[in-house]
Amino acid sequence: MKVVIAGAGSVGSSIARELLSHGHDVLLIDEKPETEGRSELAGAAWLIGDACELTTLKDARLDAADVVVSATGDDKVNLVVSLLAKTEFGVARTVGRVNNPKNDWMFDDSWGVDVAVNTPRLMTALVEEAVEVGDLVRLLTLQTGVSSMVEFTVPAASPMLGARVGSVPWPQDSTLVAILRDDAPITPSADDVIEGGDELFFVTTIAAEDELRNLLAPKD
Repeated sequence: MKVVIAGAGSVGSSIARELLSHGHDVLLIDEKPETEGRSELAGAAWLIGDACELTTLKDARLDAADVVVSATGDDKVNLVVSLLAKTEFGVARTVGRVNNPKNDWMFDDSWGVDVAVNTPRLMTALVEEAVEVGDLVRLLTLQTGVSSMVEFTVPAASPMLGARVGSVPWPQDSTLVAILRDDAPITPSADDVIEGGDELFFVTTIAAEDELRNLLAPKD
Protein backbone atom coordinates (compact mmCIF):
# COMPACT_ATOMS: atom_id res chain seq x y z
CA MET A 1 0.00 0.00 0.00
CA LYS A 2 1.29 3.45 -0.89
CA VAL A 3 0.78 6.02 1.86
CA VAL A 4 1.60 9.73 1.65
CA ILE A 5 1.98 11.54 4.98
CA ALA A 6 1.91 15.33 5.16
CA GLY A 7 3.90 16.42 8.20
CA ALA A 8 7.05 14.72 9.49
CA GLY A 9 6.75 15.85 13.10
CA SER A 10 6.43 13.45 16.01
CA VAL A 11 2.96 12.24 14.95
CA GLY A 12 3.70 11.86 11.25
CA SER A 13 7.03 10.18 11.94
CA SER A 14 5.46 7.71 14.36
CA ILE A 15 2.82 6.78 11.79
CA ALA A 16 5.48 6.40 9.11
CA ARG A 17 7.64 4.20 11.34
CA GLU A 18 4.74 1.84 12.06
CA LEU A 19 3.71 1.65 8.40
CA LEU A 20 7.27 0.96 7.28
CA SER A 21 7.55 -1.87 9.83
CA HIS A 22 4.48 -3.43 8.21
CA GLY A 23 6.02 -3.27 4.75
CA HIS A 24 4.11 -0.32 3.29
CA ASP A 25 5.44 2.22 0.81
CA VAL A 26 5.66 5.58 2.63
CA LEU A 27 6.33 9.09 1.34
CA LEU A 28 6.73 11.95 3.83
CA ILE A 29 6.12 15.58 2.86
CA ASP A 30 7.53 18.35 5.05
CA GLU A 31 8.68 21.93 4.57
CA LYS A 32 11.77 21.57 6.78
CA PRO A 33 14.83 20.15 4.98
CA GLU A 34 16.35 19.04 8.30
CA THR A 35 13.60 16.44 8.73
CA GLU A 36 14.71 14.47 5.69
CA GLY A 37 16.49 11.14 5.92
CA ARG A 38 16.24 10.47 9.65
CA SER A 39 17.77 7.10 10.50
CA GLU A 40 14.67 5.79 12.28
CA LEU A 41 12.72 6.28 9.04
CA ALA A 42 15.07 4.43 6.74
CA GLY A 43 13.14 3.19 3.75
CA ALA A 44 10.77 6.15 3.56
CA ALA A 45 10.77 8.48 0.56
CA TRP A 46 10.90 12.22 1.22
CA LEU A 47 9.64 15.34 -0.48
CA ILE A 48 10.56 18.76 0.87
CA GLY A 49 7.84 21.26 0.14
CA ASP A 50 4.52 22.82 1.12
CA ALA A 51 1.83 20.12 1.16
CA CYS A 52 -0.82 22.79 0.55
CA GLU A 53 0.65 23.54 -2.86
CA LEU A 54 -0.71 21.62 -5.84
CA THR A 55 2.74 21.46 -7.42
CA THR A 56 4.11 19.70 -4.34
CA LEU A 57 1.28 17.19 -4.35
CA LYS A 58 1.78 16.56 -8.07
CA ASP A 59 5.46 15.92 -7.41
CA ALA A 60 4.35 13.45 -4.71
CA ARG A 61 2.19 11.67 -7.32
CA LEU A 62 -0.81 11.75 -5.05
CA ASP A 63 -2.95 10.22 -7.78
CA ALA A 64 -1.07 6.94 -7.18
CA ALA A 65 -1.54 6.98 -3.40
CA ASP A 66 -3.89 4.57 -1.65
CA VAL A 67 -4.09 6.69 1.50
CA VAL A 68 -3.16 10.26 2.36
CA VAL A 69 -2.57 11.14 6.01
CA SER A 70 -2.61 14.82 7.01
CA ALA A 71 -0.64 14.80 10.24
CA THR A 72 0.70 18.31 10.65
CA GLY A 73 0.22 20.39 13.77
CA ASP A 74 -1.94 22.90 11.85
CA ASP A 75 -5.62 22.03 11.36
CA LYS A 76 -5.92 24.41 8.40
CA VAL A 77 -3.12 22.59 6.59
CA ASN A 78 -4.63 19.19 7.37
CA LEU A 79 -8.00 20.25 5.97
CA VAL A 80 -6.53 21.73 2.79
CA VAL A 81 -4.38 18.66 2.13
CA SER A 82 -7.35 16.33 2.62
CA LEU A 83 -9.55 18.42 0.34
CA LEU A 84 -6.94 18.58 -2.42
CA ALA A 85 -6.23 14.85 -2.11
CA LYS A 86 -9.91 14.08 -2.70
CA THR A 87 -10.94 16.69 -5.23
CA GLU A 88 -7.78 17.05 -7.32
CA PHE A 89 -6.23 13.59 -7.12
CA GLY A 90 -9.13 11.24 -6.34
CA VAL A 91 -7.42 9.58 -3.38
CA ALA A 92 -9.62 6.78 -2.05
CA ARG A 93 -8.85 7.22 1.65
CA THR A 94 -7.87 10.28 3.65
CA VAL A 95 -7.06 10.53 7.34
CA GLY A 96 -6.92 13.93 9.02
CA ARG A 97 -5.33 14.79 12.36
CA VAL A 98 -7.41 17.13 14.51
CA ASN A 99 -5.22 19.26 16.79
CA ASN A 100 -7.85 21.53 18.29
CA PRO A 101 -11.04 19.72 19.40
CA LYS A 102 -13.02 22.87 18.56
CA ASN A 103 -12.26 22.22 14.89
CA ASP A 104 -13.51 18.63 14.95
CA TRP A 105 -16.81 19.54 13.23
CA MET A 106 -14.97 20.63 10.07
CA PHE A 107 -13.21 17.30 9.53
CA ASP A 108 -15.88 15.65 7.40
CA ASP A 109 -16.58 14.88 3.76
CA SER A 110 -17.10 18.53 2.90
CA TRP A 111 -13.33 18.91 3.45
CA GLY A 112 -12.48 15.52 1.95
CA VAL A 113 -11.76 13.80 5.29
CA ASP A 114 -12.76 10.14 5.53
CA VAL A 115 -11.44 9.53 9.05
CA ALA A 116 -10.78 12.26 11.59
CA VAL A 117 -8.33 11.40 14.36
CA ASN A 118 -8.89 13.73 17.27
CA THR A 119 -5.95 12.97 19.55
CA PRO A 120 -7.26 14.85 22.63
CA ARG A 121 -10.69 13.24 22.25
CA LEU A 122 -9.17 9.81 21.70
CA MET A 123 -7.02 10.15 24.83
CA THR A 124 -10.08 11.26 26.79
CA ALA A 125 -12.02 8.29 25.45
CA LEU A 126 -9.28 5.90 26.47
CA VAL A 127 -9.23 7.37 29.97
CA GLU A 128 -13.02 7.08 30.18
CA GLU A 129 -12.89 3.56 28.80
CA ALA A 130 -10.61 2.61 31.68
CA VAL A 131 -12.92 3.94 34.38
CA GLU A 132 -16.45 4.21 32.96
CA VAL A 133 -17.66 0.63 33.33
CA GLY A 134 -21.26 0.44 32.17
CA ASP A 135 -21.19 3.46 29.86
CA LEU A 136 -20.78 3.63 26.11
CA VAL A 137 -17.50 5.32 25.14
CA ARG A 138 -16.82 6.65 21.65
CA LEU A 139 -13.30 5.78 20.55
CA LEU A 140 -13.21 6.98 16.94
CA THR A 141 -15.35 8.86 14.45
CA LEU A 142 -15.47 7.11 11.09
CA GLN A 143 -16.74 7.74 7.58
CA THR A 144 -17.11 11.48 7.47
CA GLY A 145 -18.73 11.87 10.85
CA VAL A 146 -21.65 9.51 10.21
CA SER A 147 -20.35 6.42 12.01
CA SER A 148 -18.21 5.71 15.05
CA MET A 149 -16.44 2.93 16.88
CA VAL A 150 -17.62 2.65 20.47
CA GLU A 151 -16.75 0.46 23.45
CA PHE A 152 -18.88 -0.83 26.31
CA THR A 153 -17.57 -2.69 29.35
CA VAL A 154 -20.30 -4.99 30.63
CA PRO A 155 -20.97 -4.32 34.35
CA ALA A 156 -22.07 -6.92 36.87
CA ALA A 157 -25.64 -5.54 36.86
CA SER A 158 -26.05 -5.50 33.08
CA PRO A 159 -29.24 -7.02 31.62
CA MET A 160 -26.97 -8.47 28.91
CA LEU A 161 -25.35 -11.00 31.28
CA GLY A 162 -25.84 -14.55 30.04
CA ALA A 163 -27.44 -13.44 26.78
CA ARG A 164 -26.41 -15.03 23.50
CA VAL A 165 -25.08 -12.50 21.00
CA GLY A 166 -27.53 -13.74 18.38
CA SER A 167 -30.54 -13.26 20.66
CA VAL A 168 -29.88 -9.62 21.54
CA PRO A 169 -32.01 -7.10 19.58
CA TRP A 170 -29.12 -4.88 18.55
CA PRO A 171 -30.08 -1.54 16.95
CA GLN A 172 -30.34 -1.79 13.19
CA ASP A 173 -27.42 0.55 12.57
CA SER A 174 -25.07 -1.01 15.16
CA THR A 175 -22.81 -4.02 14.63
CA LEU A 176 -20.88 -5.89 17.32
CA VAL A 177 -17.45 -6.40 15.74
CA ALA A 178 -15.30 -7.70 18.63
CA ILE A 179 -15.36 -8.90 22.22
CA LEU A 180 -12.32 -8.47 24.45
CA ARG A 181 -12.34 -11.01 27.28
CA ASP A 182 -9.42 -11.61 29.65
CA ASP A 183 -7.21 -9.58 27.28
CA ALA A 184 -8.02 -11.95 24.40
CA PRO A 185 -9.97 -10.71 21.34
CA ILE A 186 -12.95 -12.78 20.22
CA THR A 187 -14.73 -12.55 16.88
CA PRO A 188 -18.41 -12.60 17.92
CA SER A 189 -20.66 -15.41 16.79
CA ALA A 190 -24.38 -15.81 17.39
CA ASP A 191 -23.71 -18.47 20.07
CA ASP A 192 -21.24 -16.46 22.16
CA VAL A 193 -22.56 -15.68 25.64
CA ILE A 194 -21.95 -12.22 27.12
CA GLU A 195 -20.10 -12.22 30.44
CA GLY A 196 -19.47 -9.58 33.08
CA GLY A 197 -16.31 -7.59 32.35
CA ASP A 198 -16.48 -8.22 28.61
CA GLU A 199 -15.44 -5.25 26.51
CA LEU A 200 -17.80 -5.00 23.55
CA PHE A 201 -16.72 -3.05 20.47
CA PHE A 202 -19.30 -1.77 18.00
CA VAL A 203 -19.31 0.07 14.72
CA THR A 204 -22.45 2.18 14.81
CA THR A 205 -24.00 5.28 13.35
CA ILE A 206 -23.69 8.21 15.70
CA ALA A 207 -27.47 8.61 15.57
CA ALA A 208 -27.88 5.06 16.93
CA GLU A 209 -25.49 5.50 19.87
CA ASP A 210 -28.24 6.49 22.32
CA GLU A 211 -30.36 3.50 21.35
CA LEU A 212 -27.37 1.22 21.87
CA ARG A 213 -26.60 2.87 25.20
CA ASN A 214 -30.17 2.34 26.40
CA LEU A 215 -30.03 -1.31 25.42
CA LEU A 216 -26.76 -1.98 27.24
CA ALA A 217 -27.18 0.14 30.37
CA PRO A 218 -28.17 -1.47 33.69
CA LYS A 219 -31.86 -1.05 34.45
CA ASP A 220 -32.80 0.82 37.64
